[in-house]
Amino acid sequence: MPSPRPRSTRQAQAGLHYAIGTVARANLVVAAWRWRYELLLAAALAAEWIALGWAAAAAVTAGLAAALIGVAAGWPRGRRFLIARAWCIVTPHRVRVGCAQAWIHSRAGKIPAVLYTRCEPFGERVLLWCRAGTSADDLLSARGLLATACWADDVQVTRDPRYAHLVVLDVVRHGQPGAHAAQSRPIWPMLPEPPLGPEPPGR
Repeated sequence: MPSPRPRSTRQAQAGLHYAIGTVARANLVVAAWRWRYELLLAAALAAEWIALGWAAAAAVTAGLAAALIGVAAGWPRGRRFLIARAWCIVTPHRVRVGCAQAWIHSRAGKIPAVLYTRCEPFGERVLLWCRAGTSADDLLSARGLLATACWADDVQVTRDPRYAHLVVLDVVRHGQPGAHAAQSRPIWPMLPEPPLGPEPPGR
């Protein structure tokens, strides 16, 4: 039996395009925004070393590092706070890597933009802006790949009920998947809504 023909030339070209397409490189402004926390830390360290000199700056840097290690080692609440904030910096990078590896991008190679990341009891909540050519369904179909890229137990996908281009990813690191909904807070303008999934029979 011959394989069925695509319903249109556009469909045939779309499959070929995604098979050979690549993710576009970010321009300098976008790259700087994505790495803003790391760049700010590097700038602060550079300014400290210029202002204080090599010996004094090394002593101050070592003291701050020792204080952070002491807080993490001796104060469980402080350790959880530092780890949660570190995940809020790491997770957006991992979400972008997951989107690139799962081919969630527009025809121009643009992946969804990370607008905001926040700590939650279950892990992190990430607000995405889906560009034209991507949607929440693309993210839903790649949940397993995104969870692996984020080093998480699960990733839940929720679409904004009013704006289809706004999508929330709940990166679940603690507890059972799906058991975090009652503990989380919505990101404005998101309204509470169950994660996307198959509709129940009869609807």
